[in-house]
Amino acid sequence: MRPPSLALYAAATSLIEPLAPGLLRRRAARGKEDPARVTERLGYASVARPPGPLVWLHGVSVGESLSLLPLAQALNVPGRTLLVTSGTRTSAELLATRLPPGAIHQYAPVDGPAAVRRFLDHWRPDAGLLVESELWPNLILGAKARGVKLALVSARMTQASADGWARAPSAARALLSAFDLVLPQEAQTQARLESLGAQTGPLLNLKMVGEPLPFDPAELTRLKTVIGGRKVVLAASTHPGEEEVIAGAFRATGVDALLIVAPRHPERGEALAKLLAVQGFSTARRRTGEPLTTETQAYVADTLGEMGLFFRAADVAVMGGSFVPEIGGHNPLEPARLGVPIVTGPHIFNAAAIYAQMFIEVAAIETPDAATLTRDLRGLLTQPLIARRIGEAALTYAQRQGAALDEALTLLKPLLPA
Repeated sequence: MRPPSLALYAAATSLIEPLAPGLLRRRAARGKEDPARVTERLGYASVARPPGPLVWLHGVSVGESLSLLPLAQALNVPGRTLLVTSGTRTSAELLATRLPPGAIHQYAPVDGPAAVRRFLDHWRPDAGLLVESELWPNLILGAKARGVKLALVSARMTQASADGWARAPSAARALLSAFDLVLPQEAQTQARLESLGAQTGPLLNLKMVGEPLPFDPAELTRLKTVIGGRKVVLAASTHPGEEEVIAGAFRATGVDALLIVAPRHPERGEALAKLLAVQGFSTARRRTGEPLTTETQAYVADTLGEMGLFFRAADVAVMGGSFVPEIGGHNPLEPARLGVPIVTGPHIFNAAAIYAQMFIEVAAIETPDAATLTRDLRGLLTQPLIARRIGEAALTYAQRQGAALDEALTLLKPLLPA
């Protein structure tokens, strides 16, 4: 029996679910949904279910989807199908290039009773592994009612979310008890989940495990040849309001270097190129094939699946999502695994535990404002010994993080189909 609050939620979502097709069409018209696959969001599968056991993995957006890749690689064994769902176009495009062979990607259904029912009727998962903070009541309870073994992996819950769920304690308890295994990212999330009734296992932060990002060696050689002897600053996964700050600080260093800007959402490439041009940069865009030359001062890397290339070309990585207050920072382990010196802004609540340890080990630098960013960039670009030591510390830190995945796989094994 669902508690009254969740029964009311199910009834309310059933009443408004007929509005979902129109809403999704409008989102598709604005580029927020894939128009060719929008019916997947209504629970209609676009491919057949293969016979045999099926394990379902879900991560809502880019960061969550990429973090589940080490798990997908480990669970991809002969005779078992992997179904991976996500909720955004960018995550779907990235997963298309990064999932292991044979894995199927679908968009996650909206949390309406009919869409969830169609999704579960078609895919019939044996186990479901949800990453981070996806607590959709109809989907979770619907899967549990069908006997799906569920795990909440690399779970993350902010204090604000915990406070919200605390106002509906029976609902929180019912949802969290549907999971056979809960593995929190860090101690704060563990305490919040336990206060809501969850039984938690050991800590696991999937963003801290994994292999270095892939790249095209021939393309890296070509890129470095064009760059020549210039140093490279990579502004990685940036958001609106950050690029002008980073570009201004970069220019103020006075160092003859190349700025590569890789926006978190590549569809912003055109607007970003115009912004940099207004700031006085000679700019080229990768997506449109504009050539990178010795005269190019800022290169807009507005493509998908090439961050491994750009991190390897960089002498310094400035991590985006950290210079505006609402994003919370992005995963610094990707450049760390390649020994790239890392600079971040002050707004890093999404990766606070990782950064706290990296700061202690001088494996990353936090810069609170544009003036300090200019000073730190100038130092890293002109003092190669210091830059190398910070990059080596970052690499050492990243290499220590893999053991938690092995422990998690041991705990997950009883939930998985043979």
